[in-house]
Amino acid sequence: MIRNAFLLLLMPIQATAVTLDMPSNATLSDETVQALQSYDMPTSGWSSDSGMEVLTATGEVRMQAWRIDAPGVTPLQLLAPLQDQLVADGFEVLFSCTDDACGGFDFRFETPILPAPAMHVDLGDYRYLATRKTGDDGVELVSLFASRTTLAGFVQVTRVGQARANPVAAADAPALRAVAATITGNLAQELETRGRFVLADLAFQTGSAQLGDATFASLQDLADYLVANPQRTVALVGHTDSVGSMDGNIALSKRRAGSVLERLVTAYDIPRRQLEAEGMGYLSPLDTNLTDDGRDANRRVEVIITSTE
Repeated sequence: MIRNAFLLLLMPIQATAVTLDMPSNATLSDETVQALQSYDMPTSGWSSDSGMEVLTATGEVRMQAWRIDAPGVTPLQLLAPLQDQLVADGFEVLFSCTDDACGGFDFRFETPILPAPAMHVDLGDYRYLATRKTGDDGVELVSLFASRTTLAGFVQVTRVGQARANPVAAADAPALRAVAATITGNLAQELETRGRFVLADLAFQTGSAQLGDATFASLQDLADYLVANPQRTVALVGHTDSVGSMDGNIALSKRRAGSVLERLVTAYDIPRRQLEAEGMGYLSPLDTNLTDDGRDANRRVEVIITSTE
């Protein structure tokens, strides 16, 4: 049973639509867009006596399912940075809950969810968030549903509001770099099994090879790994997008890798003999250079194992 707590008519809506930035290792696995549709956004947990309250809205309904390849990530780690973005953009949190508090099985199956495998929901490990932004020009609703498997996290973003090209984008956004290291997997495990790891939380000054002054979790993890494995040697490899010349990009990428090397030596006391810095420029992209998101993903520093035993 669903109780309509409110009914909002969102046609047309002139409010500025929010844009959420997902981590750079997120993949859009499914998307549906309905130009004019009603959506019942849950605003309470499920009760066997009274069902749940919903906020019913009519407008463009866009649902996106995102997969984040990150072993061990939790729904809270997935949801928290997205909630922070919404709140910073002026959204009001109407309701949030975790699996049992939401209503477990009943809540999940009364809530519109994109089909598996694009969107996976663990009935014993999920989180939900409902938000609303009200301005002089209209109203926008956004709900988030986050869950995981042992190998990846999953987030569904449901938005009701004015039409726009893409309200969610995968990007190495500054707002997410501080948490990127916690949702890209275990550095030591990745180095031992795959031989490489993207230091996704690093931030460089704009147009510069100078590493920012912040404390980066990935560098602490790498330092801990090298201290625990003094026989291991690694190469720090810088990468760029394809804007500019090959020679210029190779030089810039090597300088950025060198900046990371110097930070490990000076701040973490890692012996230079365990480290080397190289630059690949735009020769080894992770994504297409034809889009802003792809170029963002390609600008990175990776660490690779160079030891052979």
